[in-house]
Amino acid sequence: MYLHGTSKVNAQGHLEIGGVDTTELAQQFGTPLYIVDEALVRQRASEYVEAFKASGLKFQVAYASKAFSVMAMCVIAEQEGLSLDVVSDGELYTALQAGFPAERIHFHGNNKTPEEINTALEAGIGCFVVDNFTELHLLNALAAEKGQTVKILLRITPGVEAHTHEYISTGQQDSKFGFDLANGAAKQAISEAIKLANLDVLGVHSHIGSQIFEVDGFRAAVDKVAEFAVQIRDELGLTFKVINLGGGFGIRYVEGDTPLPVSKYVGAITDAIITNFTAANFPLPEIWVEPGRSMVGDAGTTLYTVGTTKDIPGVRKYIAVDGGMTDNPRPALYQSRYEAILANRANEANEETVTIAGKACESGDKLIIDLELPKANIGDLLAVFCTGAYNYAMASNYNRIRRPAVVFVKDGQADLVVKRESLENIVSNDVIPARLSKAPLAK
Repeated sequence: MYLHGTSKVNAQGHLEIGGVDTTELAQQFGTPLYIVDEALVRQRASEYVEAFKASGLKFQVAYASKAFSVMAMCVIAEQEGLSLDVVSDGELYTALQAGFPAERIHFHGNNKTPEEINTALEAGIGCFVVDNFTELHLLNALAAEKGQTVKILLRITPGVEAHTHEYISTGQQDSKFGFDLANGAAKQAISEAIKLANLDVLGVHSHIGSQIFEVDGFRAAVDKVAEFAVQIRDELGLTFKVINLGGGFGIRYVEGDTPLPVSKYVGAITDAIITNFTAANFPLPEIWVEPGRSMVGDAGTTLYTVGTTKDIPGVRKYIAVDGGMTDNPRPALYQSRYEAILANRANEANEETVTIAGKACESGDKLIIDLELPKANIGDLLAVFCTGAYNYAMASNYNRIRRPAVVFVKDGQADLVVKRESLENIVSNDVIPARLSKAPLAK
């Protein structure tokens, strides 16, 4: 059993997180329930900030809110001195409603709408990460209408393929994101951008993928970005002030995952920056990174209640829980793997191999295949670890299942940060047109 952060098994044999017994959390808040270990989130934030301070470089650590965006998380990011990445007007609105400083917000996305851009301009955000030529000219035009000059980074694809799942690898040439370095699009974008009066080009952004366990990909990306920076300085006269190396730093989900300490990732990036840019007689740029999963992923645990079972002799035994792909679609999307225990019987020996099935009407709704557990009974609590990133964020109302509540736990206290959806919430945006209400019933 691998326990993350403040998690431990208490004297009652129950899983405890942040000093709070998970059986008590289930009684108070119900299940499914997202539990976030606040101390671990703050620890991760501090590790990034301190590692960059040690490098001596100017930096911004921007929390990638797409991993888990709620107002309480934005407050923690602000308190820990982080900047914030957003990718939609919803994430931007969440941050602003939480009181996050607009000047420390960066807006990403490959298809920002005019409405989203205008909202961000009116808020006075710190930087746009421009993804394509359409956006480049649209942003300049909308900024001109408001009499603003906006800071931008241009997202480039450096041609580095990280060792990760195909759908979460983003630095290779065939990607929906960014300007390609190899075919000249990135240079053309810089050339056009510096001629646009309402844009201030700070530098470039590069992101090579997610759930990365080594540093070679980051070093290779720095090599290519530095070479490009020198080319742009020499040929177009623009000296980059900012290099954003994105995120993608891995976490341990299951045995065999081997993430590096935060200091190792940051050290590899900053060493490569110093080496490359010093050799090129190039002023050391400010370095930005965007940890999301590695900030919150292993701080999250989802608590379920065990329901029905189905035993197919010689084939498989299913244990069904009261959630599933509606609160965690990642196993269905990416074949993601998780570890879990019975939270109310955490010290008991494993007796059988089971598959954890969700309650959605999909054959593929399986959270964990071949999990070793004690013999589970109806009403037991199953705790699935490392669900802090891309679980709440990707949750849906498929089958009109209500999304779970979210609680933060720290120092023996549990605080509700997102209420459980109600049945009234499910139909709150539904409208029955008058013509339907007046239509005759079918015979």
